[in-house]
Amino acid sequence: MTPVALIPVYNHEHAIGAVVSQVRAKGLPVLLVDDGSTPPCAKVLDGLVGEGVMLVRLPQNQGKGGAVMAGFREAAARGYTHALQVDADGQHTLGDVATFLAAAEANPGALVTGYPVYDESVPKARLYGRLLTHVWVWINTLSFAIKDSMCGFRVYPLERALSVIDRAWLLGRRMDFDPEIAVRLVWAGVPVVNLPTKVSYPTDGVSHFDVLWDNVRISGMHTRLFFGMLARLPVLLWRKVAA
Repeated sequence: MTPVALIPVYNHEHAIGAVVSQVRAKGLPVLLVDDGSTPPCAKVLDGLVGEGVMLVRLPQNQGKGGAVMAGFREAAARGYTHALQVDADGQHTLGDVATFLAAAEANPGALVTGYPVYDESVPKARLYGRLLTHVWVWINTLSFAIKDSMCGFRVYPLERALSVIDRAWLLGRRMDFDPEIAVRLVWAGVPVVNLPTKVSYPTDGVSHFDVLWDNVRISGMHTRLFFGMLARLPVLLWRKVAA
C-alpha cells in the first residue's frame, strides 16, 4: 500500500499550515488541491510546497467533490494506491491517521471511513441534517454498512474509487460528493470499515457548506440514488441473503 494524504483546499489559508504539519509529522506525503482559492490562500499553499508536499491547482472552483476527484486522478498518476482524505479546516483529529492507515493496510480493498464523535462545537442544525442523510443512505444501500456518510476523513482505495467515478453518469461535485461516492462504492461491492474519530467545527471559523444550495444538491442526490437503488434492488437483496 502506498498512501498519500489528499487535502482539498478552498480559502482555508489560516488553518491549512497546521493541518499539513500534523499530517507530515505522521510521515505521510501530502497532495494539496487548490480548488480555485483567492490569492492570499494560493500564496500560502505555494509556500507549503516542498519535500513531501505537492500541489495541484484548479483554475476555477470545482467544489469539494470536484477537487477530491481531481486529487484522486493526480494521486493515481503519481503511483499512490490509497488516498487519505482530510478536510483543510482542521476539524479532524489527525492523531487518528495511523489508526486509519493501519485499517486500510489490513483491508486494502475497503473504504475506511470515520464516524464522528462530536464536541460541543457542532452546529445542531448540521447534526440533524446529517442524520436525515444517513437514513437515506441506509435506504439506498439497504444496509447499515456506512455509519456516517458525510465524514470527510477517509481512506479510499484509488483503483476502486476511480472505477466507480468513471462509471457514474452523474456524480455530485460539491458537498454531495462524500455521501454519494460512499453509496456507489457499496453498490460496487466495496467493503466498508467504520472507525470513530473526534470532530470539531472548524478551527478557522470558515465553513463552505451552503445551507440552501448544498441541501438542494443533497436532496437531488438522494433522489438519484433512490432510483439507482431500485435498479440494483435484486443484486442488493441477493447480497443480503448470501451474507
